[in-house]
Amino acid sequence: MGIRWTAMRVALSSLSLCLFACLPLSTAQTTGQSKPSPITRTPDRTARPAYPAPQTMAALETQKAAPQTSPASALVSQRTRVKDVASIEGIRDNQLIGYGIVVGLRGTGDTQQTVYPVQTLLSTLERLGITVPSGGTSLQVKNMAAVFVVATLPPFSRSGSRLDVTVSSSGDARSLEGGVLLMTPLYGPDGQIYAQAQGPLVLGGYQVTGGGSTRQMNHPTTARVPSGGIVERTVPFDLKQMHMVNVVLNDADFHTVERMAGAINAVLKTDRARVSDSRRVEIAVEPQDDLPALLDQIEAVEIDVFPKARVVVNERTGTVVIGGKVRLQPVSILHGGLSISVVVKNEVSQPNAFGQGTTQVVQQTTVQAQDKPVNRIELKEGATVEDLVQELQQIGATARDVISILQGMKEAGALEADLEVL
Repeated sequence: MGIRWTAMRVALSSLSLCLFACLPLSTAQTTGQSKPSPITRTPDRTARPAYPAPQTMAALETQKAAPQTSPASALVSQRTRVKDVASIEGIRDNQLIGYGIVVGLRGTGDTQQTVYPVQTLLSTLERLGITVPSGGTSLQVKNMAAVFVVATLPPFSRSGSRLDVTVSSSGDARSLEGGVLLMTPLYGPDGQIYAQAQGPLVLGGYQVTGGGSTRQMNHPTTARVPSGGIVERTVPFDLKQMHMVNVVLNDADFHTVERMAGAINAVLKTDRARVSDSRRVEIAVEPQDDLPALLDQIEAVEIDVFPKARVVVNERTGTVVIGGKVRLQPVSILHGGLSISVVVKNEVSQPNAFGQGTTQVVQQTTVQAQDKPVNRIELKEGATVEDLVQELQQIGATARDVISILQGMKEAGALEADLEVL
């Protein structure tokens, strides 16, 4: 019995020593009176990398969540080619104008009151060797009309190239339907003849008159002659004489022109493109450059364009065009209206039978004023153009009301766009 008790005490002591040895280092330090010697550990090559401290992790998460924006990325851009938003300086169209006559009309030409069609006809007949008597000014010209002819001469047009011309009546002709334009020289700004125009007219409308009634569709006094012009003289322009290529933006913008210069340099792999102003980029031409190939590369470069936010208003027609990039600030709008109607009626005042007096016409004027109730529109932060349009439609605003509201929003600073009135 004593031997068993002794063996049990020895086992309990061994178990206590084992439990103490298995305790963590921090627990051992708190239970002991002296610090144990530091333990040197062999680095584990398979161990995972140490994680940063909790506060470092929080800072990293905050940094990732914060949007990394720059002034350039905050702008709204659209991708397009250089040739769609810019042009090469010096390579341009030229406008041509001429004066001629249209014949073959069905009694819808100029009347006798218009003098110069008769003079044009006499001059044309004389050039053809036909002598007209001195009383030729009494000629009837109902089947002809004096017209102005305009056309656009594209760059690099060669002799023999075809042009589309537009013909417009300059007299009191009612319609050019069925007419044929006689040979008309087309002049440039320098007074030189650059093309000749002739051919049958194509109208997009008509006018029919009969029995005092008239029916008209579209505009019958303006027509076109497809491919009716033939180029006789070319505009001199030699690409070999260009020592500098100037790319000109259609709309001036410093940010867009800087991006365009950088994109051109990236494609050409040089630093030849530099910004001259808010509209133009200058590119130096090197002696070994193939200029047509260089222009092809430049025009095909895709760039980020940052168009201005713009609202266009036409007060004559009541048309309002709002761009999609227009931003609105929070604003409350109260809109009402005052309509004043003045009605004047003429009444006859007649005296009684056998009474003294005369019959008089008396004006009766009635003035009515109606004040419309005020409608309220409230645009909160983040409102879009679509929200504004929906609110305006709900209150039944007319085009005139919308124009007034937009002008008021612009003055209040709630419309972040250029307001352009046509």
